[in-house]
Amino acid sequence: MSSTDSGGTRLDPWFESYAERAHNMRASEIRALFSVANRPEVVSLAGGMPYIGGLPLEEIGEMMRRLIVERGEVALQYGSGQGDENLRELITQVMALEGISAHPDDVVVTTGSQQALDLVTKIFINPGDVVVAEAPSYVGALGVFRAHEADVVHVPMDADGLIPGDLDATLTRLAAEGRTVKFLYTVPNYHNPGGVTLSLERRPQVLEICARHRVLVLEDNPYGLLGFDAEPLPAMRSMSDDGVIYLGSFSKTFAPGFRVGWAVAPHAVREKLVLASESAILCPSNASQLAIATYLEHSDWQGQIKKFREQYRERRDAIIESLEEHIPSATWNVPAGGFYVWVKLPPGIDSKSMLPRAVTARVAYVPGTAFFYDGQGADHLRLSYCYPTPDRIREGVRRLAGVVDAEIETVKIFGTGAAGPGDAVDFPSPNLA
Repeated sequence: MSSTDSGGTRLDPWFESYAERAHNMRASEIRALFSVANRPEVVSLAGGMPYIGGLPLEEIGEMMRRLIVERGEVALQYGSGQGDENLRELITQVMALEGISAHPDDVVVTTGSQQALDLVTKIFINPGDVVVAEAPSYVGALGVFRAHEADVVHVPMDADGLIPGDLDATLTRLAAEGRTVKFLYTVPNYHNPGGVTLSLERRPQVLEICARHRVLVLEDNPYGLLGFDAEPLPAMRSMSDDGVIYLGSFSKTFAPGFRVGWAVAPHAVREKLVLASESAILCPSNASQLAIATYLEHSDWQGQIKKFREQYRERRDAIIESLEEHIPSATWNVPAGGFYVWVKLPPGIDSKSMLPRAVTARVAYVPGTAFFYDGQGADHLRLSYCYPTPDRIREGVRRLAGVVDAEIETVKIFGTGAAGPGDAVDFPSPNLA
C-alpha cells in the first residue's frame, strides 16, 4: 500500500502514529455479523442476546418511571467510582446464591463485566505477559487480551470443563521457558462458546494448581444462575478469597442494556480496579445502577431467573432436536445451562469460509475461529439458542443443514468425504504459544 508524505497510508494518514497496542485491536467476528444477523429475514443463531421479551416490561417501565420521578436528582448525577453502596450490598446477596461470602466493600461496579475484564487486564498485563485460557475461549476476552498485548496460551477442555492435568503441564512448561503467566481466564459455568461446566470435583484441583504456580484465577461467570435442572455450583471464588477475581453481570439474568457488571477482588487489587475505572469513566452510570437496585429490591428477580431458565431450556431442546434431525453428520454437546451449543462440523468443512453461503441462505452463526487466539477452530461453529423462538430456531437449523449438506457434497467431490454421525463434541487440544 502506498505511503503518504507523513509516513501513513492513503487510507489512514495517521497509521504510524498509533501506539503499538492499537495495532492489536481487531473487529470481533460476532460484531461484524450484527449488521447481517439483525436483518429480519435472517435467522440469527450468532449473538448471545438474552430474551428480553420474557421480562415483565410494563412492570419494569413503571419502576423506572418512579425511580426518575422520586430519585431523579440522584439517578441522573455523578456517583462513586466504586459504585453505589446499596447496589454493592445487593450484589453480595446475588453472589451468595453461589456460595460467595463478600462484603460490599469488596465489590467494584463496572460498565458491564466486559469493562471489569478490561480493567483487570490493564492492571496486570505487560506486553508479552501470558494469559492462560480454555480452548476455545470467549471472543470478547481474547480481544481484550490482544489489545493489551498479552500472549494467550490455550489449555484444552472436555465434557467436564478445563482439564487440570493439562493446565498443570502447561504452567510447568511456561515456567521452564521463563515466560510470565499473570492469570488463568476461565468461564466455569455453561461456557461460552463450549457450553460445558467445570465439574465440582475439578474446581479445587484447578485452584490448587494455580496457587502452586502463583497464578491468579480470573473467574468470569455471567451464566452461573442459568442452569436448567440443577442448583448453582459453588463459585471458585467461594473456595478462595485471595486467589480469585470474580466477574459478574446482570446482562444475562436481567438486561444487557443497563450495562452493569461487577468485580470482586482481593483488597489491594480492588483498590487498583477502582483507580483504573475512575481514570477511564470517572464512575459507572448512577441511573443504571439505581435501576438495577430498584429491580432487585422491588421485583421477584429470582422468580424471573427461573422463568428465563425454563424459556432457555425450551430453546436448548429445540436446537438439539433440530440438529439431531437435520445435521446428524455433525457432533455437539448438550449444554445443561447458558446460551450456546458448540458444534463440530464433518471433516473438510470450514465454518469461516462457509459463512457467506449460510448468510445467503438466511441463517447466521459464529465460526469457531473467533474463539481461538491464533484462528484455529475452523472445523467448529457456535450456535446461540437464547434469543430466537423455538420455531425460528428449528427453521434456522433447517437452513443451516442445507448449507452443510451442500458443503459435504463439495468435499466428497474435491476432498476427503463426509463424516459419519457422532454423539459427543470434540474439544480441540492445542498447545498454543
